[in-house]
Amino acid sequence: MSNLNKPNFENADSVLAHLANVIEQRKIDFAAGKIDANTSYIAQLFSKGDDAILKKIGEEATETVMAAKDSRQSNLNPKQQALLVGEMADLWIHCLVALSQFNLRPEDVMAELKRREGISGLDEKAARKAQTRDKPKIKSSHQP
Repeated sequence: MSNLNKPNFENADSVLAHLANVIEQRKIDFAAGKIDANTSYIAQLFSKGDDAILKKIGEEATETVMAAKDSRQSNLNPKQQALLVGEMADLWIHCLVALSQFNLRPEDVMAELKRREGISGLDEKAARKAQTRDKPKIKSSHQP
C-alpha cells in the first residue's frame, strides 16, 4: 500500500473513524450488491442481521474476559497481553459493526463519553437507573 492510501492514525479517534468508514462502506457496498457475504466478513455479518451481530459481540466479550483473566494469571506476561489486545480488537471491530447496523458512529459514543466527563461514575449510573425506572416497559421480541 502506498503512503497516499495509508490513513494517518495520530490518535484513537482517527483510527476508530477510519474503521467505521471502512465498515460503513462495506455495508453500503453489500446493500448495493457490489460485494457479497462470501467475499467480505463484514458483509457476512450484515447479511445475518441484528441478532447475529449482537451474538458475536457477546462471544467476543467473553473471549476478551477470558484473555484478561489469563493475562492477570500470568502476571501480565507479554504473550498473554498480546492475546488480550487481539481479543479486545476483535470486540471493538464487532462493536463498530453494531454501531453501523444501528446507524450510529464511534463519534456518537465519543460524544457520550465527553458528556460524562467530570460526572462521578456512581452518580451517572444512579441517574441512568432512575431513568430506566421511569421509562415505560417495552416488550422485547425475545420475550415469550
